[in-house]
Amino acid sequence: MSVAELKERHAAATATVNDLRERLKQKRQLLLDTDVASYALSHGRTPISFSSTDLVCCRTLRGHTGKVYSLDWTPERNRIVSASQDGRLIVWNALTSQKTHAIKLHCAWVMTCAFAPSGQSVACGGLDSACSIFNLNSQVDRDGNIPISRILTGHKGYVSSCQYVPDQETRLITSSGDQTCVLWDITTGQRISVFGGDFPSGHTADVLSLSINSANSNMFVSGSCDATARLWDIRIASRAVRTYHGHEGDVNTVKFFPDGQRFGTGSDDTTCRLFDMRTGHQLQVYSRPHENNDNDVPTVTSIAFSISGRLLFAGYSNGDCYVWDTLVAEVAFNLGTLQNSHEGRISCLGLSSDGSALCTGSWDKNLRIWAFGGHRMVI
Repeated sequence: MSVAELKERHAAATATVNDLRERLKQKRQLLLDTDVASYALSHGRTPISFSSTDLVCCRTLRGHTGKVYSLDWTPERNRIVSASQDGRLIVWNALTSQKTHAIKLHCAWVMTCAFAPSGQSVACGGLDSACSIFNLNSQVDRDGNIPISRILTGHKGYVSSCQYVPDQETRLITSSGDQTCVLWDITTGQRISVFGGDFPSGHTADVLSLSINSANSNMFVSGSCDATARLWDIRIASRAVRTYHGHEGDVNTVKFFPDGQRFGTGSDDTTCRLFDMRTGHQLQVYSRPHENNDNDVPTVTSIAFSISGRLLFAGYSNGDCYVWDTLVAEVAFNLGTLQNSHEGRISCLGLSSDGSALCTGSWDKNLRIWAFGGHRMVI
Protein backbone atom coordinates (compact mmCIF):
# COMPACT_ATOMS: atom_id res chain seq x y z
CA MET A 1 0.00 0.00 0.00
CA SER A 2 1.40 3.37 -1.03
CA VAL A 3 1.86 6.36 1.24
CA ALA A 4 -0.84 8.25 -0.67
CA GLU A 5 -3.33 5.44 -0.06
CA LEU A 6 -2.45 5.36 3.64
CA LYS A 7 -3.01 9.10 3.90
CA GLU A 8 -6.33 8.77 2.12
CA ARG A 9 -7.47 6.02 4.48
CA HIS A 10 -6.32 8.03 7.49
CA ALA A 11 -8.26 11.10 6.31
CA ALA A 12 -11.38 8.98 5.75
CA ALA A 13 -11.08 7.40 9.20
CA THR A 14 -10.60 10.80 10.82
CA ALA A 15 -13.69 12.14 9.07
CA THR A 16 -15.70 9.13 10.25
CA VAL A 17 -14.55 9.58 13.85
CA ASN A 18 -15.40 13.30 13.79
CA ASP A 19 -18.84 12.54 12.33
CA LEU A 20 -19.55 9.95 15.03
CA ARG A 21 -18.33 12.33 17.73
CA GLU A 22 -20.69 15.06 16.48
CA ARG A 23 -23.64 12.66 16.27
CA LEU A 24 -22.91 11.44 19.81
CA LYS A 25 -22.79 15.04 21.03
CA GLN A 26 -26.15 15.79 19.43
CA LYS A 27 -27.65 12.62 20.92
CA ARG A 28 -26.50 13.65 24.41
CA GLN A 29 -28.02 17.10 23.95
CA LEU A 30 -31.39 15.55 23.07
CA LEU A 31 -31.33 13.58 26.33
CA LEU A 32 -30.78 16.73 28.40
CA ASP A 33 -34.01 18.70 28.64
CA THR A 34 -32.62 21.33 31.02
CA ASP A 35 -29.57 22.39 33.01
CA VAL A 36 -29.05 23.55 36.60
CA ALA A 37 -29.31 27.27 35.81
CA SER A 38 -32.49 26.99 33.72
CA TYR A 39 -34.17 24.94 36.43
CA ALA A 40 -33.08 27.30 39.21
CA LEU A 41 -34.18 30.45 37.40
CA SER A 42 -37.53 28.89 36.47
CA HIS A 43 -38.13 28.31 40.19
CA GLY A 44 -37.39 31.90 41.14
CA ARG A 45 -33.83 31.50 42.39
CA THR A 46 -31.79 34.69 42.12
CA PRO A 47 -28.04 35.21 41.68
CA ILE A 48 -26.00 35.61 44.84
CA SER A 49 -24.86 39.16 45.62
CA PHE A 50 -21.13 39.68 45.93
CA SER A 51 -18.85 42.69 46.24
CA SER A 52 -15.21 43.59 46.75
CA THR A 53 -15.70 43.65 50.53
CA ASP A 54 -17.03 40.09 50.69
CA LEU A 55 -13.74 38.44 49.75
CA VAL A 56 -10.61 40.40 50.63
CA CYS A 57 -6.90 39.66 50.31
CA CYS A 58 -5.62 39.40 53.86
CA ARG A 59 -2.19 37.84 53.26
CA THR A 60 0.42 37.80 50.50
CA LEU A 61 2.97 35.01 50.80
CA ARG A 62 6.29 36.09 49.28
CA GLY A 63 9.37 33.90 49.18
CA HIS A 64 9.43 31.93 45.94
CA THR A 65 11.79 33.15 43.22
CA GLY A 66 10.02 31.31 40.41
CA LYS A 67 6.50 30.67 39.17
CA VAL A 68 4.19 28.99 41.68
CA TYR A 69 2.76 25.79 40.21
CA SER A 70 0.84 24.06 43.00
CA LEU A 71 -0.47 24.48 46.56
CA ASP A 72 -2.33 22.54 49.21
CA TRP A 73 -3.84 23.25 52.65
CA THR A 74 -3.48 21.11 55.75
CA PRO A 75 -6.73 19.70 57.16
CA GLU A 76 -6.41 21.96 60.23
CA ARG A 77 -6.38 24.96 57.81
CA ASN A 78 -3.48 26.91 59.31
CA ARG A 79 -0.70 25.75 56.97
CA ILE A 80 -0.13 25.78 53.21
CA VAL A 81 2.49 24.02 51.11
CA SER A 82 3.49 25.46 47.73
CA ALA A 83 5.66 24.18 44.88
CA SER A 84 7.54 26.48 42.54
CA GLN A 85 9.70 26.66 39.45
CA ASP A 86 12.52 27.72 41.79
CA GLY A 87 12.83 24.05 42.81
CA ARG A 88 11.57 24.47 46.34
CA LEU A 89 8.65 23.44 48.47
CA ILE A 90 7.70 26.04 51.08
CA VAL A 91 5.43 25.32 54.04
CA TRP A 92 3.73 28.48 55.26
CA ASN A 93 1.90 29.44 58.41
CA ALA A 94 -1.27 30.84 56.84
CA LEU A 95 -2.06 32.93 59.92
CA THR A 96 1.30 34.72 60.18
CA SER A 97 2.67 34.43 56.60
CA GLN A 98 5.85 32.95 58.04
CA LYS A 99 7.75 30.08 56.41
CA THR A 100 8.07 27.01 58.63
CA HIS A 101 9.96 24.85 56.10
CA ALA A 102 11.80 25.49 52.83
CA ILE A 103 12.71 22.25 51.09
CA LYS A 104 15.20 22.27 48.23
CA LEU A 105 14.29 19.57 45.71
CA HIS A 106 16.66 17.32 43.78
CA CYS A 107 14.60 17.97 40.64
CA ALA A 108 13.64 21.61 40.17
CA TRP A 109 10.86 20.79 37.69
CA VAL A 110 8.13 20.25 40.26
CA MET A 111 4.49 20.35 39.15
CA THR A 112 2.41 19.24 42.14
CA CYS A 113 2.43 19.05 45.93
CA ALA A 114 0.12 17.74 48.66
CA PHE A 115 -0.13 17.48 52.43
CA ALA A 116 -0.65 14.15 54.16
CA PRO A 117 -3.88 13.94 56.22
CA SER A 118 -1.90 14.42 59.44
CA GLY A 119 -0.07 17.45 58.07
CA GLN A 120 3.26 15.89 59.10
CA SER A 121 4.41 14.92 55.59
CA VAL A 122 4.29 16.47 52.13
CA ALA A 123 4.48 14.84 48.70
CA CYS A 124 5.57 16.36 45.41
CA GLY A 125 6.19 15.27 41.83
CA GLY A 126 7.18 16.63 38.45
CA LEU A 127 9.29 16.03 35.38
CA ASP A 128 11.49 13.47 37.14
CA SER A 129 8.54 11.02 36.80
CA ALA A 130 8.68 10.31 40.55
CA CYS A 131 6.75 11.31 43.65
CA SER A 132 8.92 12.30 46.61
CA ILE A 133 7.75 12.17 50.23
CA PHE A 134 9.19 14.42 52.95
CA ASN A 135 8.60 13.98 56.69
CA LEU A 136 8.49 17.50 58.12
CA ASN A 137 9.62 16.18 61.50
CA SER A 138 12.86 14.74 60.11
CA GLN A 139 16.21 16.13 61.17
CA VAL A 140 17.75 18.44 58.58
CA ASP A 141 21.06 17.50 56.95
CA ARG A 142 24.29 19.53 57.03
CA ASP A 143 22.98 21.87 54.32
CA GLY A 144 19.79 22.51 56.26
CA ASN A 145 17.57 20.44 53.96
CA ILE A 146 14.99 17.84 54.95
CA PRO A 147 15.97 14.45 53.45
CA ILE A 148 13.57 12.50 51.26
CA SER A 149 11.86 9.79 53.30
CA ARG A 150 10.47 7.88 50.32
CA ILE A 151 10.60 8.07 46.51
CA LEU A 152 7.75 6.49 44.55
CA THR A 153 9.04 5.46 41.12
CA GLY A 154 7.25 3.62 38.33
CA HIS A 155 5.63 6.25 36.12
CA LYS A 156 7.00 6.54 32.58
CA GLY A 157 6.04 10.20 32.26
CA TYR A 158 5.94 13.35 34.37
CA VAL A 159 3.87 13.35 37.58
CA SER A 160 1.17 15.98 37.06
CA SER A 161 -0.84 15.63 40.26
CA CYS A 162 -0.77 13.82 43.59
CA GLN A 163 -3.25 13.49 46.44
CA TYR A 164 -3.32 11.49 49.64
CA VAL A 165 -6.32 9.24 50.17
CA PRO A 166 -8.37 10.95 52.92
CA ASP A 167 -7.59 9.63 56.43
CA GLN A 168 -4.94 7.26 55.07
CA GLU A 169 -1.39 8.36 55.77
CA THR A 170 0.13 5.53 53.72
CA ARG A 171 -2.00 5.70 50.56
CA LEU A 172 -1.48 8.22 47.77
CA ILE A 173 -2.70 8.54 44.16
CA THR A 174 -0.70 10.15 41.36
CA SER A 175 -1.56 11.09 37.78
CA SER A 176 0.97 11.19 34.99
CA GLY A 177 1.87 12.09 31.43
CA ASP A 178 2.13 8.33 30.77
CA GLN A 179 -1.70 8.30 30.56
CA THR A 180 -2.15 6.48 33.88
CA CYS A 181 -2.98 7.06 37.53
CA VAL A 182 -1.35 4.97 40.25
CA LEU A 183 -2.36 4.08 43.81
CA TRP A 184 0.74 3.76 46.00
CA ASP A 185 1.63 2.16 49.33
CA ILE A 186 3.98 4.77 50.80
CA THR A 187 5.27 2.40 53.48
CA THR A 188 6.68 -0.05 50.93
CA GLY A 189 7.04 2.35 48.01
CA GLN A 190 5.19 -0.14 45.80
CA ARG A 191 2.35 0.36 43.34
CA ILE A 192 -0.93 -1.14 44.54
CA SER A 193 -2.95 -0.48 41.37
CA VAL A 194 -2.46 1.15 37.96
CA PHE A 195 -5.47 2.85 36.36
CA GLY A 196 -5.42 3.09 32.57
CA GLY A 197 -2.41 2.35 30.44
CA ASP A 198 -2.92 -0.99 28.70
CA PHE A 199 -6.61 -1.10 29.60
CA PRO A 200 -8.93 0.07 26.76
CA SER A 201 -11.12 2.20 29.04
CA GLY A 202 -8.19 4.34 30.19
CA HIS A 203 -7.16 7.81 29.05
CA THR A 204 -5.64 8.14 25.59
CA ALA A 205 -3.45 11.16 26.41
CA ASP A 206 -1.59 12.74 29.34
CA VAL A 207 -3.51 12.74 32.64
CA LEU A 208 -3.29 16.25 34.10
CA SER A 209 -5.35 16.20 37.29
CA LEU A 210 -7.19 14.06 39.81
CA SER A 211 -9.61 14.49 42.70
CA ILE A 212 -10.52 11.92 45.34
CA ASN A 213 -14.10 11.81 46.57
CA SER A 214 -14.06 12.85 50.24
CA ALA A 215 -17.50 11.27 50.73
CA ASN A 216 -16.30 7.92 49.35
CA SER A 217 -12.52 7.62 49.18
CA ASN A 218 -12.76 4.52 46.98
CA MET A 219 -13.73 6.76 44.08
CA PHE A 220 -11.64 9.34 42.25
CA VAL A 221 -11.92 11.28 39.01
CA SER A 222 -9.17 12.19 36.56
CA GLY A 223 -8.89 14.81 33.81
CA SER A 224 -6.80 14.45 30.67
CA CYS A 225 -5.48 15.96 27.44
CA ASP A 226 -7.91 13.61 25.65
CA ALA A 227 -10.65 16.14 26.61
CA THR A 228 -12.41 13.69 28.94
CA ALA A 229 -12.78 13.08 32.65
CA ARG A 230 -12.96 9.50 33.93
CA LEU A 231 -14.27 8.03 37.15
CA TRP A 232 -12.30 5.24 38.82
CA ASP A 233 -12.92 2.82 41.68
CA ILE A 234 -9.65 1.95 43.45
CA ARG A 235 -11.03 -1.56 44.05
CA ILE A 236 -11.41 -2.15 40.28
CA ALA A 237 -8.33 -0.89 38.46
CA SER A 238 -8.98 -2.78 35.22
CA ARG A 239 -11.52 -0.31 33.82
CA ALA A 240 -12.90 3.17 34.29
CA VAL A 241 -16.34 3.25 35.88
CA ARG A 242 -17.49 6.02 33.55
CA THR A 243 -16.15 8.46 30.96
CA TYR A 244 -17.45 12.04 30.81
CA HIS A 245 -17.49 13.93 27.52
CA GLY A 246 -18.25 17.54 26.71
CA HIS A 247 -15.01 19.49 26.76
CA GLU A 248 -13.28 20.44 23.52
CA GLY A 249 -9.80 20.86 24.99
CA ASP A 250 -7.43 19.55 27.65
CA VAL A 251 -9.11 18.99 31.04
CA ASN A 252 -6.60 20.80 33.27
CA THR A 253 -8.36 20.46 36.59
CA VAL A 254 -11.05 18.36 38.28
CA LYS A 255 -12.67 18.73 41.69
CA PHE A 256 -15.42 16.87 43.49
CA PHE A 257 -18.50 18.79 44.60
CA PRO A 258 -18.87 18.84 48.43
CA ASP A 259 -21.66 16.23 48.43
CA GLY A 260 -19.55 13.74 46.48
CA GLN A 261 -22.30 13.14 43.92
CA ARG A 262 -21.04 15.63 41.34
CA PHE A 263 -17.71 17.02 40.22
CA GLY A 264 -16.43 20.05 38.35
CA THR A 265 -13.89 20.38 35.56
CA GLY A 266 -11.87 23.20 34.00
CA SER A 267 -10.42 23.11 30.51
CA ASP A 268 -8.36 24.74 27.80
CA ASP A 269 -11.67 25.27 25.98
CA THR A 270 -12.19 28.18 28.47
CA THR A 271 -15.15 26.55 30.24
CA CYS A 272 -15.86 24.94 33.58
CA ARG A 273 -18.44 22.17 33.66
CA LEU A 274 -20.45 20.34 36.30
CA PHE A 275 -21.10 16.60 35.84
CA ASP A 276 -23.34 14.14 37.64
CA MET A 277 -21.09 11.31 38.80
CA ARG A 278 -23.74 8.58 38.62
CA THR A 279 -25.57 9.37 35.37
CA GLY A 280 -22.66 10.90 33.45
CA HIS A 281 -24.82 13.86 32.44
CA GLN A 282 -23.37 17.32 32.06
CA LEU A 283 -25.42 19.47 34.43
CA GLN A 284 -24.05 22.91 33.66
CA VAL A 285 -21.47 24.83 31.60
CA TYR A 286 -19.80 27.89 33.12
CA SER A 287 -18.56 29.89 30.16
CA ARG A 288 -17.00 33.33 30.50
CA PRO A 289 -18.22 36.06 28.13
CA HIS A 290 -16.03 36.63 25.08
CA GLU A 291 -14.98 40.05 23.85
CA ASN A 292 -15.14 40.62 20.10
CA ASN A 293 -11.44 41.49 19.99
CA ASP A 294 -10.37 38.77 22.41
CA ASN A 295 -8.23 36.49 20.24
CA ASP A 296 -6.24 35.00 23.10
CA VAL A 297 -9.05 33.51 25.19
CA PRO A 298 -7.93 32.61 28.75
CA THR A 299 -7.99 28.94 29.71
CA VAL A 300 -9.12 27.47 33.04
CA THR A 301 -6.16 26.32 35.13
CA SER A 302 -7.65 25.41 38.53
CA ILE A 303 -10.99 25.20 40.32
CA ALA A 304 -12.39 24.80 43.84
CA PHE A 305 -15.89 24.72 45.34
CA SER A 306 -17.04 26.62 48.42
CA ILE A 307 -17.97 24.46 51.39
CA SER A 308 -21.68 24.51 50.43
CA GLY A 309 -21.04 24.18 46.70
CA ARG A 310 -22.89 27.40 45.90
CA LEU A 311 -19.68 29.07 44.70
CA LEU A 312 -17.14 27.81 42.17
CA PHE A 313 -13.75 29.52 42.20
CA ALA A 314 -11.98 29.30 38.84
CA GLY A 315 -8.46 30.52 38.07
CA TYR A 316 -7.58 31.54 34.52
CA SER A 317 -4.41 31.88 32.49
CA ASN A 318 -4.75 35.68 32.25
CA GLY A 319 -4.80 36.22 36.03
CA ASP A 320 -8.56 36.37 36.46
CA CYS A 321 -10.21 34.44 39.27
CA TYR A 322 -13.95 34.16 38.74
CA VAL A 323 -16.35 33.45 41.56
CA TRP A 324 -19.17 31.59 39.82
CA ASP A 325 -22.65 31.16 41.25
CA THR A 326 -23.05 27.45 40.51
CA LEU A 327 -26.82 27.59 40.77
CA VAL A 328 -27.54 30.22 38.11
CA ALA A 329 -24.25 29.97 36.16
CA GLU A 330 -23.41 33.65 36.53
CA VAL A 331 -20.18 35.33 37.61
CA ALA A 332 -20.69 36.77 41.09
CA PHE A 333 -17.28 38.48 41.18
CA ASN A 334 -13.84 38.55 39.57
CA LEU A 335 -10.95 38.77 42.03
CA GLY A 336 -8.71 39.68 39.10
CA THR A 337 -10.26 43.15 38.98
CA LEU A 338 -9.07 44.08 42.47
CA GLN A 339 -6.05 46.31 42.95
CA ASN A 340 -4.15 43.70 44.96
CA SER A 341 -4.83 40.82 42.56
CA HIS A 342 -2.18 38.68 40.90
CA GLU A 343 -0.10 40.07 38.05
CA GLY A 344 0.24 36.79 36.16
CA ARG A 345 -1.40 33.49 35.35
CA ILE A 346 -3.23 31.87 38.26
CA SER A 347 -1.81 28.36 38.23
CA CYS A 348 -3.43 26.88 41.33
CA LEU A 349 -5.97 27.61 44.04
CA GLY A 350 -7.49 25.85 47.00
CA LEU A 351 -9.97 26.38 49.81
CA SER A 352 -9.20 25.82 53.49
CA SER A 353 -10.93 22.82 55.06
CA ASP A 354 -13.46 24.98 56.93
CA GLY A 355 -14.19 27.06 53.82
CA SER A 356 -13.19 30.34 55.46
CA ALA A 357 -10.26 31.22 53.18
CA LEU A 358 -9.14 30.81 49.59
CA CYS A 359 -5.48 30.64 48.57
CA THR A 360 -4.34 31.40 45.02
CA GLY A 361 -0.91 30.79 43.50
CA SER A 362 0.44 32.54 40.43
CA TRP A 363 3.23 32.84 37.91
CA ASP A 364 3.93 36.21 39.54
CA LYS A 365 5.79 34.10 42.20
CA ASN A 366 3.34 34.96 45.00
CA LEU A 367 0.49 33.30 46.84
CA ARG A 368 -2.46 35.28 48.18
CA ILE A 369 -4.92 34.34 50.89
CA TRP A 370 -8.46 35.66 50.48
CA ALA A 371 -10.87 35.67 53.42
CA PHE A 372 -14.59 36.32 53.60
CA GLY A 373 -14.91 39.82 55.04
CA GLY A 374 -17.50 41.90 56.80
CA HIS A 375 -20.58 40.03 57.95
CA ARG A 376 -20.53 37.64 55.01
CA MET A 377 -21.02 34.09 56.24
CA VAL A 378 -19.01 31.30 54.71
CA ILE A 379 -20.99 30.10 51.73
